[in-house]
Amino acid sequence: MTNLIKTTCPYCGVGCGINAQADSANRTVGIQGDSSHPANFGRLCSKGSALGDTVTLEGRLLEPQINGQQSHWDEAINLVADTFKRTIAQFGPDSVAIYGSGQLLTEDYYVANKLMKGFIGSGNMDTNSRLCMSSSVAGHKRAFGSDTVPGCYEDFELAELIILVGSNAAWCHPVIFQRLRAAKTANPNLKIVVIDPRRTTSCDIADLHLPVASGSDAVLFNGLLMYLAEQNALNSDYIEAHTQDFPQTLATIKQQFPSEVVASVAQQCAVNAQDVQQLYQWFIGHNKTMTLYSQGINQSSSGTDKVNAIINCHLATGRIGLPGMGPFSLTGQPNAMGGREVGGLAHQLAAHMDFSNEQDIDRVARFWQTTNIARQPGYPAVELFDAIYDGKVKAIWIMGTNPVVSMPDADKVKLALQRCEFVVVSDCVAKTDTTALAHVLLPAQGWSEKDGTVTNSERRISRQRAIFRPAGNAKPDWWIISQVAKRMGFLDAFNYENPAQIFREHASLSAFENNGQRDFDLSELSAITDQDYQQLQPVQWPVNQQYPKGRARMFADGQFFTQTGKAQFIAVKAQSPVNKPDVNYPLILNTGRIRDQWHTMTRTALAGQLNTHKPEPYLEIHPSDAEHLQLLPNALAKITSRWGSMIARVIIDAAQKPGNVFIPMHWNDQTASRGRVGALVNPTVDPYSKQPESKHTPVNVQLYQPEEHGFVLSRQPLALPETEYWVKSKTEHYYRYECAGANLISVWQALSRQLEGVDCLEYQDTAAGKFRAAMLSGQQLQAVIFIGADHHLPERNWLAGLFAKSEISAAERKALLSGQAPAGAVDVGEIVCVCFNVGAKTIKQVIKAQGLRTPQEVGHCLKAGTNCGSCLPEIKELF
Repeated sequence: MTNLIKTTCPYCGVGCGINAQADSANRTVGIQGDSSHPANFGRLCSKGSALGDTVTLEGRLLEPQINGQQSHWDEAINLVADTFKRTIAQFGPDSVAIYGSGQLLTEDYYVANKLMKGFIGSGNMDTNSRLCMSSSVAGHKRAFGSDTVPGCYEDFELAELIILVGSNAAWCHPVIFQRLRAAKTANPNLKIVVIDPRRTTSCDIADLHLPVASGSDAVLFNGLLMYLAEQNALNSDYIEAHTQDFPQTLATIKQQFPSEVVASVAQQCAVNAQDVQQLYQWFIGHNKTMTLYSQGINQSSSGTDKVNAIINCHLATGRIGLPGMGPFSLTGQPNAMGGREVGGLAHQLAAHMDFSNEQDIDRVARFWQTTNIARQPGYPAVELFDAIYDGKVKAIWIMGTNPVVSMPDADKVKLALQRCEFVVVSDCVAKTDTTALAHVLLPAQGWSEKDGTVTNSERRISRQRAIFRPAGNAKPDWWIISQVAKRMGFLDAFNYENPAQIFREHASLSAFENNGQRDFDLSELSAITDQDYQQLQPVQWPVNQQYPKGRARMFADGQFFTQTGKAQFIAVKAQSPVNKPDVNYPLILNTGRIRDQWHTMTRTALAGQLNTHKPEPYLEIHPSDAEHLQLLPNALAKITSRWGSMIARVIIDAAQKPGNVFIPMHWNDQTASRGRVGALVNPTVDPYSKQPESKHTPVNVQLYQPEEHGFVLSRQPLALPETEYWVKSKTEHYYRYECAGANLISVWQALSRQLEGVDCLEYQDTAAGKFRAAMLSGQQLQAVIFIGADHHLPERNWLAGLFAKSEISAAERKALLSGQAPAGAVDVGEIVCVCFNVGAKTIKQVIKAQGLRTPQEVGHCLKAGTNCGSCLPEIKELF
């Protein structure tokens, strides 16, 4: 018996609705996009489609642990409460902290923020959302007087010009990207511009790509504002009626362009002047213009200024709050927006109030009925871990995140937690780089068990509903926090029974003494019943008497939330990144996500199909830089910065801008020996948002030359000896281990001990430094190992395909140790479409055999590209 449950995807900020067909008896679930949900209308990306493979209990934290030993809830909660109380009594409230996550539900976030800021009396509650969108928050606040996203997803279909800035939406927000692709197909006159140092897959639908110099975005948009003024393309009536400080802003910007503006911008941004001119003319010629920006803007030492440089251009033309136009922040995490609503950042209070306003502090204190509310901001993320390192913060509670991997200067973060007197981690995963350092582990519910709300990038609140009963002794985060709060002496304020009760309080606070003065207002939901909460449909805030069914767009009336009611122009002085390349670190490192993985892979790595496209940490580098450094395709490279080092596989790609390299952020110490790119990333932060600069770190790249290279493919998981370099991943039919270092024959010896009673085929050429072996049980392949003196080992794909078979043929058996498919055998090649497990060689074969001309025809034949569509650019390249 299955049960249909409507819930929300737990990955990026798109906030896709999901229909989960749950079989509770077998703890399995079928996943489909919810065609009625306005965020995705049934579309899902590869990660969302594979959610059913991640609800396994494999690797779950199911019981509380104290110092590595299983405990029970009473003992663990008492220890956390007593230690926090004792630490506060001895060192003050600022000696403790909470570090949360955009993976928390709004109700969880609300209770955590209330405990730390309202009752412990410290501002030390921050979140990993600081790493992805706090520059956008700061930019919104400076311009609008509030952290308000003006537009909505519907605007994508209505726009005439869409500018994607610092956003590889094709991989990072795939459902939005497919919506943009569909909009362009329906309206060929729609212009799309991509602004990014890399030529990413998002350029597949672009009419223009500007590969700007890293960090130069503010120059480009300041130049646009100057150009608008020179061409008399300003909306003077709007500027006069609804904005302030435009003359001062324009005067400041004029000083930055002593020569002709287009030529000056082109020179400073290292792009073609004709392309700059084209962008600027399109901006003038298309009234319905949207600027979509993401981490390439936010993750910068001047991210807030870049956000305001974008907003300035929209204010100057009055293109904001109306259909098809406006600046639009693509949020990174599923509930980063919900965290912003309840004050998840260290400078915020709940309900879009913050410490900069004494009246806000008193208002929240009166609502919460507390006399111990914090009066000043706490440590933002980077400063928080510095404070732990320095011994100022002596007890930290980390909820649903993995900062030892995701933070910049991650080795220092690891050392800080090793030094910390008391580390508590709430998580659903037992083994992460961060849980390994915890004194107390608290088992939180996973995505399929959580119940509450999340808010997506367009201010849309959706329900996340439990699919299964909690696994083991896992509890909701709000319950765990409330139990600790009660035992710290705050019984009445945290006497919650369900998430609906917390949501009502959250909504009531948003309405408290509001009177239209604050953008965030859920007053119409402040008395929502438990039953109506269970049935709550997706809705965009504000939800109040004026907009009882929500409001799609803000600021259409030209009224803002500043003291004057007018939007504020910000005089942005374009600045180059703080950390500049030099002779020792000559290349610029850019980090980001890949198509099929999420953050530190604790969830997505459980879905075998998601590990086939990019199975190893990799470095993308331009051919000219690779030639200069004597790097070879698929060789290994050591990448070093002033803060740390790692090893990655080399991909030589002309899509990289010379002088720049790209490395994904996902690998960790559980999946790779030296794959944490966070260890390299500089900890410099934006002075306003305190967001770290993850897109610009000077690095040195050198060829890594171990004595031997090797790989193992095995039908079952193995415990192999650690080598200097190793990466492990799970796929649907086999486990993959890549390794490099000395004496790799020890890997074979370990493999032999674990796979007893099998037939072995071996080949060794000592002079050439080659060793190869295969293990079979009857005619079923159990494992293969290949070792060589260099990285020129056979491709893995044909060998990998043999593990899907219950028996291999005689010809395949003979070819095993060559690593090459025999004549007539199927070799799918490198996986391109993970949704349907279709490889490059298969696609090329069908293109040739059937004379196909378009990716759509490939989809008709092979299904490739017909689900999430993220692989369509790669399919195009195969033509």
